[in-house]
Amino acid sequence: MDQDYDADLDAGDGEEIRIFNDAIIYRRGEHWQFRLWLKRENKYARKSLNTRNRATAIERGRDFYLELYANLKQGKTYFSIDAKKGVEMYLLHRQRDVDAKLIVKGRLATIRAHLKNWLDFIHRDTKLTELDRGACEDYFHFRVAGARSHAARQTTIVNEQASINAMMSWLFKRGETRVDGFDFRRLPRLDKHDESVRRSTFEAEDVAAIRVAVVGYCDKKADRIDLTEWRQRSLASHYFLVASVTGLRTGEQLQLRWSDVSWVQHRSARHGGNVEMVCIRVRAETSKVRTSRRFYCRDGGLFRSWLRIVSPEGDAGRLGDGLVFSVDGIKPISKRALFYHFEKLMTLAQVDRTGRQLVPYSFRHFFITERITGGLSYGQVAEMCGTSIAQIERTYYHLNDRLRMTHALAGYEVDEAGLVVTVAG
Repeated sequence: MDQDYDADLDAGDGEEIRIFNDAIIYRRGEHWQFRLWLKRENKYARKSLNTRNRATAIERGRDFYLELYANLKQGKTYFSIDAKKGVEMYLLHRQRDVDAKLIVKGRLATIRAHLKNWLDFIHRDTKLTELDRGACEDYFHFRVAGARSHAARQTTIVNEQASINAMMSWLFKRGETRVDGFDFRRLPRLDKHDESVRRSTFEAEDVAAIRVAVVGYCDKKADRIDLTEWRQRSLASHYFLVASVTGLRTGEQLQLRWSDVSWVQHRSARHGGNVEMVCIRVRAETSKVRTSRRFYCRDGGLFRSWLRIVSPEGDAGRLGDGLVFSVDGIKPISKRALFYHFEKLMTLAQVDRTGRQLVPYSFRHFFITERITGGLSYGQVAEMCGTSIAQIERTYYHLNDRLRMTHALAGYEVDEAGLVVTVAG
């Protein structure tokens, strides 16, 4: 880099010309080529200069050398990394976002799952610099037709494509790719008023049947189960029932601590006296929208019931920052365990699942639908559930004709201080 251009030209012999003393341009056949030994990568960087003209080749060789040198000074490699390495780099970057509390762990897990599907499509050893904007044109077909019985829904694919292009944009800014995103095939417009949420929502009679099934499922004597199994069944059952009366998201509920739960007495004219309410605090770092909130609910004694199992003294203060939905207060119940016990309870409760896509998250759908049906405004439900009014209206309003007829039959009370307190269905 310290030699001037004229000195470099003088070093040439007609067929081979040195560029900045390190690189060489040379003629192969009728066209000029570029060559530079890269010590760090222990191989030559080679490039066709696409010209037969000597002067043009010298100019292009210098330009390419300067570009290559600048990239190497920034720590970039000349030879392309593969797709697997690119994903690993991006996930490490997003892990820093988790550490900085910019996104929640659940969001990172979702991104990781999205990019895993992309790697299955693009192949892990594919070089990133080989990819152009049309490389993922058939991604939709791969995720639907190629997945067979595990075909993804369109909404899932749309979200995956967004995660993929976010990664590509990040890699492009760091010089690892030649494109900043893919031109995915244009998909049919999603019908905002389809039945997908209705199919994944419990009815009131379903939840009632589950409550009954829980009693038998957690009966140690009748089912002859040991203490460890009984605790696991009780944990999962309390998790599901609490979800049905709080509407907590999965991540919020799994990270809920005993210090986030408290009990208050609410004076209710309707009930002729004081009613015990549970106050739940959702911390910003556990919320999907990164905003803290606090709300009240009647839980039918569910939290105290589980508290007596993990702490016979019934002292939540002693458990402090221990996780609520955990046997030891340290490790939360796994999603795999939740799905296992969910399937068991669905069978015991004899819930009709024909044409329905019921999952543990369906308890949140049930909670929101019941509150709107009960007469709470979209704003009140949005505040309780940590979402937007637009999202509530767009997702839930059209699902049930009852919502158009029962706004006057609100399932809530307003106390003397103007506090809105919901009543569990």
